[in-house]
Amino acid sequence: MIETPEPVLIWIPLMKNLGMSWNEIKNTPRYELQGLLAAFNEFENLHSMDGYDDKDVSEMAKNKPSIRSNWHKYLETKRKYEDMTSSEERKEKKSLKGLLG
Repeated sequence: MIETPEPVLIWIPLMKNLGMSWNEIKNTPRYELQGLLAAFNEFENLHSMDGYDDKDVSEMAKNKPSIRSNWHKYLETKRKYEDMTSSEERKEKKSLKGLLG
């Protein structure tokens, strides 16, 4: 068997997580497959800690300190997407012009 990273890093995750068939994978350009995987990973990060709050994370971080860095990454991703999808009115209020009047 030839060892290559594609089956483990691209094909199997696409089949398992996105439900793509072998034919769909073969007929899709590699850059699109990589984009799908990147988007899926971003989606997973965006929802990785849904339902938790600062108190829960502090409690969990006592036993596993790496939880805190995961929490901050989650919050950054969540903020990024909230900013991207917020209304124009909300964006205007965040600007100096919007705050001054």
